[in-house]
Amino acid sequence: MPVTPFLRCQAFDPETVAAMGAAFDEACKALGVVDRADQFAELVAKRIVELAQRGIRSKSALYHGTLQIFEAAPPARFAGEAESAARNCV
Repeated sequence: MPVTPFLRCQAFDPETVAAMGAAFDEACKALGVVDRADQFAELVAKRIVELAQRGIRSKSALYHGTLQIFEAAPPARFAGEAESAARNCV
């Protein structure tokens, strides 16, 4: 599953979307996320979108920035963030 379904409230240039998609795929693989429809995959995508919103546009920086946050905290920390992020994207 590509990262594009998570961009419903965002607009990025095609090069950035491609970098985000590649970073998403690599981050999911590194984190052991097999089911891209899983809630954890959504959290990975939201992190990548957040980094891109801050101006980080390279695949490598998006990937490493995403892994950094998930390796620093257990996945349970993000459960509430997915729900609040979904509510904010209306």
